[in-house]
Amino acid sequence: MQAIVETLFDAIYLISVITIGILMIRGSKGSVQFRLFGWMAVVLGAGDSFHLVPRALALCTTGLAHYTVPLGLGKWITSVTMTIFYVLLYYVWRKRYQIKGQNGLTAVVYVLAAVRIVLCMMPQNQWLGAKALPSWGIYRNIPFALLGLLVIVLFWRSARENKDWAFRWMWLTIVLSFGFYIPVVLWADTIPLIGMLMIPKTCAYVWTVLIGYFAMREECQSMEKTA
Repeated sequence: MQAIVETLFDAIYLISVITIGILMIRGSKGSVQFRLFGWMAVVLGAGDSFHLVPRALALCTTGLAHYTVPLGLGKWITSVTMTIFYVLLYYVWRKRYQIKGQNGLTAVVYVLAAVRIVLCMMPQNQWLGAKALPSWGIYRNIPFALLGLLVIVLFWRSARENKDWAFRWMWLTIVLSFGFYIPVVLWADTIPLIGMLMIPKTCAYVWTVLIGYFAMREECQSMEKTA
């Protein structure tokens, strides 16, 4: 039963975010922020597929224990693509609110992303082994959490200052995604049931993507009416 439900959920998720991303890229009509948002959604879905597809195959066939290497490699790739996702989201913030300069802030984003990726590449993570070191799961997620916190603050402040109704909950979707993800990092190895929090975490990311998609549709329609 778990195999059917989880596989169906993951398939709907991957198809949805990748499809929405492609629609945004094609329908952005010259808007850099929405084209970036589309690529962000595609990176999210494509990156997650490296982990979720092998997981679905494992659940529907011989079990997770027989897919240690593909699952580990998938997690490794997903860790990098999620970092890229937040860098792209940062640039969506810059384009949407027409942010100029602030090179120091951009440098912080790149440093946090680079540190995260370097930590993900360290052999101590033992991605391809059956037993990963829990401590390295924490180490590599510290810069990732700081990057997420930075993006949360930026969207919360800018949406409020600009009375941006369409993006008013963007900060909350990121809060929820990290709120569900952090307990998994800390305790999933000792309490496997906590891994179920990845489902609402995934839903939070779908909400993030839908915010961008509906904002694009609304703003493009408004432009057509005034043209």
